[in-house]
Amino acid sequence: MTTDQAAPVSPTGPTRATGHRPTRPVGLFLVATTVLIVLSLLSVAVGSRQIPLDQVVQTLLDRAAARAADPQVEAIVWGVRLPRTVLGLLVGIALGLSGALMQGLTRNPLADPGLLGVSAGAALGIVVAIAWFGIATLYGYIWFAFVGALLASVVVYLLGGLGRGGSTPVKVALAGVAITFLLNSLTSAIVLRDPDALNRYRFWAAGSLSGPDFGTIGQLLPFLAVGTVLALAAAPALNSLALGDDVATALGRRVGLVRLQGTLAVTLLAGSAVAVAGPVVFVGLVVPHLARLITGPNHRWLLPFTMVLAPSLLLLADIVGRVVARPSEVGVGIIAAFIGGPFFIMLVRRRRLAEL
Repeated sequence: MTTDQAAPVSPTGPTRATGHRPTRPVGLFLVATTVLIVLSLLSVAVGSRQIPLDQVVQTLLDRAAARAADPQVEAIVWGVRLPRTVLGLLVGIALGLSGALMQGLTRNPLADPGLLGVSAGAALGIVVAIAWFGIATLYGYIWFAFVGALLASVVVYLLGGLGRGGSTPVKVALAGVAITFLLNSLTSAIVLRDPDALNRYRFWAAGSLSGPDFGTIGQLLPFLAVGTVLALAAAPALNSLALGDDVATALGRRVGLVRLQGTLAVTLLAGSAVAVAGPVVFVGLVVPHLARLITGPNHRWLLPFTMVLAPSLLLLADIVGRVVARPSEVGVGIIAAFIGGPFFIMLVRRRRLAEL
């Protein structure tokens, strides 16, 4: 291990060498969960029409009485804002977990579905499904998103390992940026030749949580559930991989199987999130680093914290997007990019861009 690499972690959690104590931050986790609940309530309450928070809570607790008292408020809360909030929670969890998994699997602090081509691959798959096959339903084109995400991640991983010294964080990041630009160019070439696909793509590409109802969310749930289970089950193995492939193998980990499990989880999570919300970037990059400041490199705590912090960031971005341009709104993907862009620049400018 070179001096530019991070200090090793134990297969069961962080050690003194990392500068993080092997604590169990239950209290901070409860605080983060409380913040997420508050943001969820605000997400239901904030919109083009102002509804008092107490009325929102009463509508959520007693839908029938709310319908009788004010049918319009009931329709807004249950038909528009609540599905949007639930979707924000699910998409945030998916993006956060996929980013944390990619960083753990590659030991690359710049790993993120948006930066390493996964989101762009899923986007290209969806556009191909719409423009070439006439598929217009989520359950139809989500499979194309999975294929596109998987192929993009494999190509970036292979390109990042070319040349002297094998794979490095910067080489993988550069490969991801190059593949992302290439896939975005192909996507643009397709949609410009198909007016119907262009109309669908323009709204979707900005990244938005508006539109889907509970039926759409129900179609999404099985994929997210399987991806989440695979991600959480990989936490102990990710701690072992932090020591390097050879040490992880000596500890009894089947490295190839772990990476296959992680890749499948990232494909399901990122592909599903992109299919329903568009290519929202930087959430998977920013949140795992914020969680790591609290938990250290122990993925048994890192992944649960990411599952709470990522939807919090996404809901906050969505709320800001609704407030700054009333009565219209700014897409959540645009707000997330404003938040994540400076963080990405800070990471790139660090003198020591160590492996995780």
